[in-house]
This record gives sequence, C-alpha cells and structure tokens, in this order.
Amino acid sequence: MKKQIIALGGGGFSMEDDNPVLDKYILKQTNKQNPKVCFIGTASGDAEGYILKFYTCFLRLSCIPTHLSLFNLSSKDLEAFILDQDVIYVGGGNTKSLLALWREWKLDVYLRAAWENGVILTGISAGSICWFEEGLSDFFPGELNKLQCLGFLKGSHCPHYDSEENRRPTYQRLILNGEMSQGVAAEDEIALHYVGTKLEKVVSSRPDAKAYFVRKKSDEIEEKPIPTAYLAS
Repeated sequence: MKKQIIALGGGGFSMEDDNPVLDKYILKQTNKQNPKVCFIGTASGDAEGYILKFYTCFLRLSCIPTHLSLFNLSSKDLEAFILDQDVIYVGGGNTKSLLALWREWKLDVYLRAAWENGVILTGISAGSICWFEEGLSDFFPGELNKLQCLGFLKGSHCPHYDSEENRRPTYQRLILNGEMSQGVAAEDEIALHYVGTKLEKVVSSRPDAKAYFVRKKSDEIEEKPIPTAYLAS
C-alpha cells in the first residue's frame, strides 16, 4: 500500500474557504471519484463551527464527508471506522490535548494502521505537526514549545512559518541550541506531500508561499527553500 501524509502549514478549508485547491489536491491523491473523507476536530474540542465549516466546504466537492468526535462517538469500533476512510483530515487547535486523547482512545495506533493501509493522513497546524517526531506548538497560551508527537515522519515541523511572528525565530533558536531536531518549516497555504517517509512534493495555493528545510550547520542556521509547485485556482 502507498503510504501518504499531506501536512498543511496553513490553508485548506479552515483558512481558504473560497480557494479549495489544496483540499482538491488531497482528494485527487486517493485516485477515487468519491473518496470518503473524515474530519477529526479533537484539537479544537470538536468545535461545532469548525465541523460545520468542514461540511460546508467538502459537500461542494466530489467526496463523501463525515467526522469523528471522541466526545460523541458514532461507532464503538474506532479502528474499523478509521480504516474504512480514504482520507483522515485533522483540524487545528491544541496539539498536546489532541495527542493525549488520541492515545487514551488508541486512535494513534489506528491511524498508523490506516496510514500503512493506504489511507491518506492530512491536516492543518495541529493536524500537520502531529505526524512528525517533534513539532513547534502553542499548547500553552502565548508560548511556543517543542512537543513530542507521533513520529510517523522523522524530524521536526513548524507550521505558520510566515503568519505568526514568533514562529520562525523560535524554531530556529531551538534547532540552533540543539533543543529540537532539524526539520521542515511551512508557510501558510503550503502542503508538504510525503510518500512513505520521503517528502516527494511541495504544493501551494499562493504563488509566493514557501517551505524550508531548517537545520544547524557550523553553529549557524541553514534555511534551505524547497521547490514548490503553485496550484492555480
């Protein structure tokens, strides 16, 4: 089975409801006419407005949308439910709380099994960070800290690299000090497309959006731009 993770630094339906090119790109990777897409809004506490926004967008696209709430379960067999999807789309919010609840419900185990069975894992912000070994997260208000994540993908990840002023300097400082491993930073409107554990392609819904490999080199930070394909509306 082809394993795929598409990590959004920002964008998609929750930020660009009038420009669904990244969401269409995700659906296209399933190679199905009407793929099943499940939204998981754990990180936002299953905010009703967020779930409604998901349906408002995806009901206009060629797919079968549904959602999973760990606060209001629709199925006792979570593993079967997850494995029956074509795309798992994880929303933004508090990544630390998301991981704690997922582990309690063994959703982390079921998501790994889904990934290994060809279900596409995707998401924005918390839903982007969670797949990596480490992420730069704002789980405490007004702070950015390293967070140990699921580790499906090696290294660290920082979303919102251009839209939140403290993201870039904090990420670079933590890598330079050896507190975080090297990794990939993504600006808003960027999608990092991994096949297996290799970054195969970077696409964007904004012409000037960028992604970077960030690492420590000779006691300095090296920020290397990654070639990006712009997906016109």
